[in-house]
Amino acid sequence: DTFFESSWYYARFCCPGLDTAMLDERANHWLPVDQYVGGIEHAVMHLLYARFFHKLMRDVGLIDSDEPFKRLLTQGMVTAETYFRIAEDGKRSFYNPNEVELTLDEKGKPLNAVLIADGQDVVIGGVEKMSKSKNNGVDPQSMIDKYGADTVRLFTMFAAPPEQSLEWNDDAIAGGSRFLRRVWNLFEKHGDALSAIKLAPINDLKGANASSKALRLVTHTITQRVLFDYERQQFNTVVAAAMELTNAAEKADFTAMGEHGNLVLSELCYTLVKVLAPITPHLSEHLWSAYGTDVSLDDSGWLVLDESALVKDEITYVVQVNGKLRAKLEVAASASKDDVEALAMADENVQRFLNDLTVRKVIVVPKKLVNIVAN
Repeated sequence: DTFFESSWYYARFCCPGLDTAMLDERANHWLPVDQYVGGIEHAVMHLLYARFFHKLMRDVGLIDSDEPFKRLLTQGMVTAETYFRIAEDGKRSFYNPNEVELTLDEKGKPLNAVLIADGQDVVIGGVEKMSKSKNNGVDPQSMIDKYGADTVRLFTMFAAPPEQSLEWNDDAIAGGSRFLRRVWNLFEKHGDALSAIKLAPINDLKGANASSKALRLVTHTITQRVLFDYERQQFNTVVAAAMELTNAAEKADFTAMGEHGNLVLSELCYTLVKVLAPITPHLSEHLWSAYGTDVSLDDSGWLVLDESALVKDEITYVVQVNGKLRAKLEVAASASKDDVEALAMADENVQRFLNDLTVRKVIVVPKKLVNIVAN
């Protein structure tokens, strides 16, 4: 029988059904592994073994690559509150958070805790990594049963960057559920328009008005950020971006965008589904099946960034007189430095604060501010 163990299982997985050798040409096709994810206590030691065995397999001609994995991500620990009692002999008996009832002050800070079974006090031991010894493990199934798998996935990705510790918090899970309900309500509100036009990026937006361009700027600024954050595996900021995009959609007046309103709406919702797809796959797939194209969500491609949507027609300049804010100007992006200075000097409120003063210097910081020095 072929023998393989944890030092080279990743290579063996590339060659299912092979019973005449350790590996075949399929190993070279798939290796090295693009991404290795593991807890720091396990992954670092396993990486040491795997790298040694990989180089051994390379030296004997079984594989061509030098390293088993391209990238390593060591995710943080999941932590939770601990509760215990101390026996007469000094031994601590730990109780699961589900067995304990907390009393909180008006700010939500724990005052005391009692064991539900007998109503007697237990010691609040602080937040520590989940372990059998501390009996502070939380079964996510209860939260999945209550809120759904997508909500629990959203919470775990939003609560902390993947390499940092995550503190389990039932209230925060409820917050994630409320956000996904907002997403659902957004699609329900615009369901007729989305059903008619389908979710899609915009190919042509000639003649669009300022409000259309402004919302597209938001959509594609977020798209640009999300693409970067997914690449660096910062999933918490991806969720924050999805919330930001939802806020923008809820506040938008699509009727003010005229004939382009439904196109801008479709693109924004298309982007929102794509952003959420790796995090909340069930909700995303349902929304896509209802409002997307006939091509499945998985086969419909990744986020589409339109660089032209990031180009601003106008730029907001802050105008200061002797360092104090006196005006804000919307200036054409193509305006020269002299044009910006002239517009700032001509502003009615700026003129009021320059009354009886002599202008000594005008400093124009491109695309940001105008500072007028006068005495």
